[in-house]
Amino acid sequence: MPSRPEVTLQEYVVAGPEAGPYALTAGPDGALWCTLVHQGRIARVTTAGDVTTYPLHTATGGPTMIATGTDGAVWCTEFKEHRVTRLVPGDAAGGAEVVSFTLPTADAGPLGIAAGPDGAVWFTESAADRIGRITPDGTVTEYPLPVRGAFASVIATGPDGALWFTANQANAIGRMTPDGDTVLHDLPTPGAGPVGLAPGPDGALWFVEIAAGRIGRITTDGAVEEFPLPDPASRPHAIAAGPDGALWFTEWGAGRIGRITTSGRIDVHDLPDPASEPHGIALGPDGAMWAALETGSLVRIAVAAEGGRPGR
Repeated sequence: MPSRPEVTLQEYVVAGPEAGPYALTAGPDGALWCTLVHQGRIARVTTAGDVTTYPLHTATGGPTMIATGTDGAVWCTEFKEHRVTRLVPGDAAGGAEVVSFTLPTADAGPLGIAAGPDGAVWFTESAADRIGRITPDGTVTEYPLPVRGAFASVIATGPDGALWFTANQANAIGRMTPDGDTVLHDLPTPGAGPVGLAPGPDGALWFVEIAAGRIGRITTDGAVEEFPLPDPASRPHAIAAGPDGALWFTEWGAGRIGRITTSGRIDVHDLPDPASEPHGIALGPDGAMWAALETGSLVRIAVAAEGGRPGR
């Protein structure tokens, strides 16, 4: 049986605990970009831990999820004020151009966001049962879902060129083509509450079930497999593919980072503070995994190469 991988954790403070680092993405400039959900700001964090923050249109917008587009910009959703915001990183001297777009549907509750297969950015409208598409100039198209009260959450482009998303309250995984055709795949566990979702290295989509304490896998033809976590009350929140052919996820309710192989083997790693509330997780530009801790930090998770020391 393969040995448990060697992991090194290094924490970088990016804000006070009142700021609430929530989600992060590897930006087009070789840095990490992180939402500060309670401050209405975006933080840029270099892999050495240097931090710059940028204010959004208001301090009360609730920037939530964040993604890097194909247009050289970083995009985020502002859940509380129903906007999608585009940030273009500046030159080496710093700075960023920030433009916000108010959505055509009132009280839409934009949440998940991802670069689409068509050069646009796609996002979920959790409170309006819609999926949105936005171009770099701010043109928005919205596609209704075939169910009410679904609370569409996280979205990602799948290996089949479709948009895949979690329907948290509908207990389903959705698939939408770029022209808006939608299919929902019900989950076998009732009340599982899917949230985070990401394409895996095996051609499937992987997701977390925050209410059931499980990791799920769905193929592009809709076949679902679920893997129970060692701690069913750990409340897994986000998931991302790692540099090692495995998936990495956050256990928001337990202060841990987890790893699952494509064959279903699970390992978990305690964070120094069990109350750190890890939320988003992403592969960084340096080949390590990074996670956002709501208590004010980013944590770098370096995974040892086979037979070697933890990589940088």
